[in-house]
Amino acid sequence: MQQKILNDRYELEQKIGEGGMARVYRGRDLRLNRQVAIKVLHNHFASDTNFLQRFHHEAQAAANLRHPNIVDVYDVGQDGDTHYIVMEYVAGSDLKALLMRSGALPIEQAVYVGECVANGLEAAHRIGMVHRDIKPQNIIVGEQGQVKITDFGIAKSSLSTALTETGVTFGTADYISPEQARGQPATPRSDLYSLGVTMYETLTNRLPFTGDSSIAVAMQHVSAEPPPPRMYNPRIPPQLESLVLRALSKDPDGRPTTARDFARQLGSYRDIGDQATVVGPIGPRPIPSPNPRPAQPAPRPVSSSPTSPRPVLPPARAQAPPDNRGMGFGGFLLGLLLLGGVLGLVFLALSGAFNDLFNFATGAPRPPATAVADQPTELPTSMPQFQVPSLTNLTRQQAFELIQAANLTPHEDAARYSDVISIGQVIDQFPLAATTVMQTTVVTFAVSLGPNLADVPNVQRMLAQDAQNLLTSLGFQSQVQEEASTLSEGFVTRQAPVGVKLRKGQTVTIWVSIGDKVTMPDVTGKTLDEAKQLIVNAGLAVPYADIQNCDKLGASICAQFAPGHVVSSEPRGNDRVARGTAVTVGVRAP
Repeated sequence: MQQKILNDRYELEQKIGEGGMARVYRGRDLRLNRQVAIKVLHNHFASDTNFLQRFHHEAQAAANLRHPNIVDVYDVGQDGDTHYIVMEYVAGSDLKALLMRSGALPIEQAVYVGECVANGLEAAHRIGMVHRDIKPQNIIVGEQGQVKITDFGIAKSSLSTALTETGVTFGTADYISPEQARGQPATPRSDLYSLGVTMYETLTNRLPFTGDSSIAVAMQHVSAEPPPPRMYNPRIPPQLESLVLRALSKDPDGRPTTARDFARQLGSYRDIGDQATVVGPIGPRPIPSPNPRPAQPAPRPVSSSPTSPRPVLPPARAQAPPDNRGMGFGGFLLGLLLLGGVLGLVFLALSGAFNDLFNFATGAPRPPATAVADQPTELPTSMPQFQVPSLTNLTRQQAFELIQAANLTPHEDAARYSDVISIGQVIDQFPLAATTVMQTTVVTFAVSLGPNLADVPNVQRMLAQDAQNLLTSLGFQSQVQEEASTLSEGFVTRQAPVGVKLRKGQTVTIWVSIGDKVTMPDVTGKTLDEAKQLIVNAGLAVPYADIQNCDKLGASICAQFAPGHVVSSEPRGNDRVARGTAVTVGVRAP
């Protein structure tokens, strides 16, 4: 369990956050009587000497940063094996939580957040510090609308000590720059890329790149072009979209030159005038509070030019006076007679009245009046029919050949996964086998891709919740078991299986650390010397023996245990307790 007061000065009041590196507590500086945020490193980092040296060095460098858009670092310290950072406490919420709760921010508020972060980054870059982990989770939005960057120093250390084989740190791939994804050093322009991704998400409530794993996302940052943010939010002005996409350039030289340059561009955006995508004039509005109150009715919009005249409709087109010149009544009557004549000719033609005239001219005999009615119409002979063959267990080539041999037309549909049909064999067909069809019928079939397998990721040393979320996103089930470990409580110590492919839906077992705990042996009935040896061997402190007479134990206990033997223990047998815990054993008096 985490101790409550560090170095007799910093009291831990309530845990307010946790990540792969540390737990964050709201606390109090007892000496200065002020509220602070205290970041406590997880225990298993205490054994990494190189990491701790970089951590303290960079945290101390971060303590020299003083800027309205950066969370102040007050102190860096160590109490035993506990390493911690004391920071300014900002009542509010991180930007990620705000986006999850409220969706994309209004455009002018998103621009304000981006400008504040860029200004804070400029202050850091001026003293040679690169944040390396800019993301909404590391941007605090205060209840009064203030915007502050946090986690300077820690981000740099974590990326330098927790890299995967490809140089990608799990959890930051959504915002990582292409050069960091390639394993190259981060530069100030890397921070601007991450800020561009953050602004993209702030404006659209979407990430530019997503995938089944952090590796897949990182590779998209390296090679794929982001969808234009206006695709998801058409209200984004084109000029603002251009600023965001410039920050997302794969080539660092294509991004803004400095954070100050980017801040100025975002600031000058407010001066951009009439744009087709802007419905009304944009003015500064406060960022929504992380603890929102019920929304008040918005005021009715007022025209920006109240004295401007109403638009004047164009006059109606003048109609020309009717032209009375024409053929008059006689012309009208002539046209009516012509129309009647045409209709009469059509009627005679349809009734067959012209047949006699044709036969007279050609000399052909006139057929009997009942020829059409009395002679039956000859129907065409029936089309040849064929039987659809069975394609079960056939390969693609065999299916094509068999369908063509049956004088039918084959068509292959998209392949599909199957847990029962071997890869490359026909999984289904239409029409079904033995169906009688005409020769023009197309027989459609699909072949199996085999079982839907996916690589099982390595989730060891990850927070259990993150590990379960990753496994679920890849289609696996997860089963959790607990065990004692030197890893901090809540981290995955091992897993089974790992490094193989499994069918989606199958279960991966993960073992989660309960901390450095041991099992108290059951020493009841042992002699005092035997009990001491068992307790020490289990990793616990030498027990204190509480000698008890029969008048205290009672007749039944005295009858059950011989003098000098253990009758009870605290902790009790099989309890899991922290290594080194003090033990008390009750012993019947000699």
